[in-house]
Amino acid sequence: MHCVEAVDNALAAAGITGAKARLGYADIPDTLATPGSLSRLDKELEARGFTRITDAGTLLIERAKRSILEHVRDEDCHFNLSACIQDHLGVDYSTLSKLFSAREGRTIEQYHIAQRIEYVKELLSYGEMNISEVADKAGYSSVAHLSRQFKTITGMTPTAYLKGAPLRIPLNEV
Repeated sequence: MHCVEAVDNALAAAGITGAKARLGYADIPDTLATPGSLSRLDKELEARGFTRITDAGTLLIERAKRSILEHVRDEDCHFNLSACIQDHLGVDYSTLSKLFSAREGRTIEQYHIAQRIEYVKELLSYGEMNISEVADKAGYSSVAHLSRQFKTITGMTPTAYLKGAPLRIPLNEV
């Protein structure tokens, strides 16, 4: 089941109507956000493997992650990562970077690289592009750069991955 659908179902099961889930968050009108309804929602979300984010720091990190995912997949973005994040979130990159590292145990750049490699794996798995085209689409300056980074992160080259990589394990779970 798609995660947005799962959250919509949790909202409905908690009796919260009029709220709509989107990727990464749900807008719940204040009139529906009673302690009882939020408690029911927390139980419904937990049953589906989700948690409601209640503190500002965690919310900011989740917004940063969404921004990074958008940056990775946006071929038309010509800004560097820090400028993109700062522009999308309106938060000083240095401040966000410190918070991200403290809470996530890795830097924003490490998370960004992991997401780029996930995107490369996804593109390779479609079988519609060669490695050079994948490198270009994923924003790498060269196939050599992509190959070095891919091997550093996954332990194998993109070619080895294509020739029969074991089941793909998302880097988010590492």
